[in-house]
Amino acid sequence: MTKLTDNRSSEADDPSWIEWATGLLSGVLVIAMIGWVAWEAATEDTRPPEFTVTATGQQMTPGGYRVTFDIANDATQTASAVVVRGEIVEGGQAVEEADVTFDYVPAQSRAKGAMFFSRDPGASEVRLRAVGYTTP
Repeated sequence: MTKLTDNRSSEADDPSWIEWATGLLSGVLVIAMIGWVAWEAATEDTRPPEFTVTATGQQMTPGGYRVTFDIANDATQTASAVVVRGEIVEGGQAVEEADVTFDYVPAQSRAKGAMFFSRDPGASEVRLRAVGYTTP
Protein backbone atom coordinates (compact mmCIF):
# COMPACT_ATOMS: atom_id res chain seq x y z
CA MET A 1 0.00 0.00 0.00
CA THR A 2 1.39 3.41 -0.90
CA LYS A 3 1.40 5.89 1.98
CA LEU A 4 1.10 9.61 1.59
CA THR A 5 2.50 12.18 4.00
CA ASP A 6 -0.83 12.54 5.82
CA ASN A 7 -1.07 8.74 6.50
CA ARG A 8 -3.73 8.15 3.86
CA SER A 9 -3.43 5.53 1.15
CA SER A 10 -3.46 6.50 -2.49
CA GLU A 11 -5.04 3.12 -3.36
CA ALA A 12 -8.70 2.38 -2.91
CA ASP A 13 -9.76 -0.51 -0.68
CA ASP A 14 -12.02 -1.95 -3.40
CA PRO A 15 -10.71 -2.50 -6.93
CA SER A 16 -12.34 -0.37 -9.59
CA TRP A 17 -14.35 -1.74 -12.50
CA ILE A 18 -11.40 -1.30 -14.89
CA GLU A 19 -9.25 -3.65 -12.79
CA TRP A 20 -12.00 -6.26 -12.79
CA ALA A 21 -12.52 -5.90 -16.54
CA THR A 22 -8.78 -6.21 -17.24
CA GLY A 23 -8.49 -9.30 -15.05
CA LEU A 24 -11.54 -10.91 -16.62
CA LEU A 25 -10.40 -10.18 -20.18
CA SER A 26 -6.90 -11.54 -19.46
CA GLY A 27 -8.33 -14.72 -17.96
CA VAL A 28 -10.63 -15.26 -20.95
CA LEU A 29 -7.71 -14.76 -23.39
CA VAL A 30 -5.48 -17.23 -21.53
CA ILE A 31 -8.22 -19.88 -21.42
CA ALA A 32 -9.03 -19.34 -25.12
CA MET A 33 -5.38 -19.72 -26.14
CA ILE A 34 -4.98 -22.92 -24.10
CA GLY A 35 -8.16 -24.29 -25.68
CA TRP A 36 -7.02 -23.38 -29.20
CA VAL A 37 -3.61 -25.05 -28.76
CA ALA A 38 -5.26 -28.18 -27.32
CA TRP A 39 -7.76 -28.29 -30.21
CA GLU A 40 -5.00 -27.96 -32.81
CA ALA A 41 -2.97 -30.72 -31.15
CA ALA A 42 -5.96 -33.08 -30.95
CA THR A 43 -7.37 -32.56 -34.45
CA GLU A 44 -4.31 -32.02 -36.66
CA ASP A 45 -3.66 -34.86 -39.07
CA THR A 46 -0.07 -36.04 -39.28
CA ARG A 47 1.30 -36.14 -42.81
CA PRO A 48 4.89 -37.09 -43.65
CA PRO A 49 7.06 -34.44 -45.34
CA GLU A 50 6.12 -33.52 -48.92
CA PHE A 51 8.66 -31.39 -50.78
CA THR A 52 8.39 -29.08 -53.75
CA VAL A 53 11.68 -27.75 -55.13
CA THR A 54 11.59 -24.74 -57.48
CA ALA A 55 14.53 -23.05 -59.20
CA THR A 56 14.51 -19.30 -58.61
CA GLY A 57 17.57 -18.08 -60.48
CA GLN A 58 20.88 -18.73 -62.19
CA GLN A 59 24.04 -16.65 -61.90
CA MET A 60 27.56 -16.90 -63.20
CA THR A 61 30.20 -16.98 -60.44
CA PRO A 62 34.01 -16.98 -60.59
CA GLY A 63 34.05 -20.76 -60.04
CA GLY A 64 31.16 -21.71 -62.32
CA TYR A 65 27.42 -21.23 -62.10
CA ARG A 66 25.06 -20.88 -59.13
CA VAL A 67 21.47 -22.12 -59.27
CA THR A 68 19.26 -20.80 -56.46
CA PHE A 69 16.09 -22.58 -55.39
CA ASP A 70 13.28 -22.74 -52.84
CA ILE A 71 12.19 -25.92 -51.09
CA ALA A 72 8.72 -26.11 -49.54
CA ASN A 73 7.46 -28.67 -47.04
CA ASP A 74 3.67 -28.52 -47.21
CA ALA A 75 3.09 -31.41 -44.78
CA THR A 76 2.59 -31.33 -40.99
CA GLN A 77 5.84 -33.09 -40.03
CA THR A 78 9.31 -31.56 -39.93
CA ALA A 79 12.14 -33.24 -41.82
CA SER A 80 15.84 -33.13 -41.02
CA ALA A 81 18.92 -33.83 -43.13
CA VAL A 82 16.96 -33.07 -46.30
CA VAL A 83 19.05 -33.76 -49.40
CA VAL A 84 18.24 -31.84 -52.59
CA ARG A 85 19.84 -33.02 -55.83
CA GLY A 86 20.30 -30.88 -58.89
CA GLU A 87 21.10 -32.26 -62.32
CA ILE A 88 22.06 -30.62 -65.59
CA VAL A 89 20.48 -32.76 -68.30
CA GLU A 90 21.57 -32.87 -71.95
CA GLY A 91 20.07 -35.33 -74.42
CA GLY A 92 18.09 -37.07 -71.68
CA GLN A 93 21.25 -37.85 -69.65
CA ALA A 94 22.48 -36.16 -66.49
CA VAL A 95 25.88 -34.66 -67.33
CA GLU A 96 26.51 -33.01 -63.97
CA GLU A 97 25.05 -33.38 -60.47
CA ALA A 98 25.21 -31.37 -57.26
CA ASP A 99 23.71 -32.01 -53.83
CA VAL A 100 22.70 -29.72 -50.96
CA THR A 101 21.75 -30.91 -47.47
CA PHE A 102 19.45 -28.83 -45.28
CA ASP A 103 19.73 -29.35 -41.53
CA TYR A 104 15.95 -29.27 -41.35
CA VAL A 105 12.89 -28.07 -43.24
CA PRO A 106 10.07 -27.35 -40.76
CA ALA A 107 6.48 -28.39 -41.36
CA GLN A 108 4.45 -26.02 -43.54
CA SER A 109 7.42 -23.79 -44.33
CA ARG A 110 9.93 -22.85 -46.99
CA ALA A 111 13.72 -22.66 -47.13
CA LYS A 112 16.18 -21.31 -49.70
CA GLY A 113 19.38 -22.80 -51.03
CA ALA A 114 21.86 -22.78 -53.87
CA MET A 115 24.08 -25.27 -55.67
CA PHE A 116 27.07 -24.80 -57.92
CA PHE A 117 27.80 -26.30 -61.32
CA SER A 118 30.81 -26.08 -63.61
CA ARG A 119 28.63 -26.22 -66.75
CA ASP A 120 26.26 -23.45 -67.85
CA PRO A 121 22.78 -24.50 -66.67
CA GLY A 122 21.14 -21.88 -68.89
CA ALA A 123 21.88 -23.86 -72.03
CA SER A 124 20.45 -27.12 -70.63
CA GLU A 125 17.57 -28.50 -68.59
CA VAL A 126 18.02 -28.29 -64.82
CA ARG A 127 16.21 -30.83 -62.64
CA LEU A 128 15.88 -30.24 -58.92
CA ARG A 129 14.33 -32.70 -56.48
CA ALA A 130 14.48 -33.82 -52.87
CA VAL A 131 16.05 -37.26 -52.67
CA GLY A 132 15.94 -38.06 -48.95
CA TYR A 133 15.39 -36.95 -45.36
CA THR A 134 15.35 -38.23 -41.81
CA THR A 135 12.71 -37.68 -39.14
CA PRO A 136 13.96 -35.61 -36.19
